[in-house]
Amino acid sequence: MSQNPDLTIRRANPEDAGLLSELGAHTFSETFAADNSPEDMSAYLAASFNLAQQKVELNDPASIFFIAEVGGLAAGYAQLHVGESAEGVEDSKSVELVRLYVLREWLGRSVGAALMRACVDGARRAGHETIWLGVWERNGRAQAFYRKWNFRAVGDHVFHLGSDPQRDILMERVL
Repeated sequence: MSQNPDLTIRRANPEDAGLLSELGAHTFSETFAADNSPEDMSAYLAASFNLAQQKVELNDPASIFFIAEVGGLAAGYAQLHVGESAEGVEDSKSVELVRLYVLREWLGRSVGAALMRACVDGARRAGHETIWLGVWERNGRAQAFYRKWNFRAVGDHVFHLGSDPQRDILMERVL
């Protein structure tokens, strides 16, 4: 059970664009800024977490967002997206776990697990048979978390962080 009795997970709505913009940029920076150039980080954050982009993603019927709140304050979020599967992902009824981001202060305190549970349950309810994701080859903490949730490596692909092509490990989990 949750270590945080005040932890709740809710579906995001279009009014959450500003929150997701701030939360996404903050959590991404916390996790990756130390290992990447300021120029590449700035370029990626500006393209991926601007308010207009978040509005587009929230209004996309192929995407579902879950927000984790502790005591009414956002602690993290996750995004599922139905689209073309990456090479190496076998199932045609798959869904991508695009993001699962948790504020540093909430790491190891059940927030990520609650978000993953919501993603797995949501994917099953929607009739998906597989969840897949890409995780940076240098993010060992995230890889260990995904392995704990029965994800397995099935390949790799390139993720562009600004001008820096990086290797992501593709992982999938059968539901």
